[in-house]
Amino acid sequence: MAHKKHILFICTGNTCRSSMAEALFRRMLKENNMHNVEVDSAGVAVFLPSGASENAIEVMRRKGIDLSEHRAKQVTQEDIQQADLILTMTVGHRERLTRLYPYAADKIFTLKEYISNETDLHDLDILDPFGGDIHHYEQCADEIYHCLESLIPKIKDEWGL
Repeated sequence: MAHKKHILFICTGNTCRSSMAEALFRRMLKENNMHNVEVDSAGVAVFLPSGASENAIEVMRRKGIDLSEHRAKQVTQEDIQQADLILTMTVGHRERLTRLYPYAADKIFTLKEYISNETDLHDLDILDPFGGDIHHYEQCADEIYHCLESLIPKIKDEWGL
């Protein structure tokens, strides 16, 4: 059996963007029979253990995904070491992780940066819907989904899957 690849999605509190990315990508991996890729998510500033935000749960429910059992977790050094690819929701998240874990800088990218190979850092953030209404969460989930659609063929190609 080939080594499983591990992708880690990162946002601030792991209650909105990264949790939705993890849930959406997990389903996409299953739909593409990519059983040799594992996915997880974490946050850079998780203060209290909590679930996904109510609006994130609702938006995912509308997409047929149950996010109600998600529990936010703080990213750890072990998470960084185990991941083959770390995809952040913002340039700020990427910069924070590369400062904390410089040895892992070559595997840390924003999601948009990784799928587009852009060198210009313009518009590489996925905006945080936290505190926004359901419409903001729907827009965020759709933006993440469209990025993940490009991630599937990219990792198939780069990892020979």
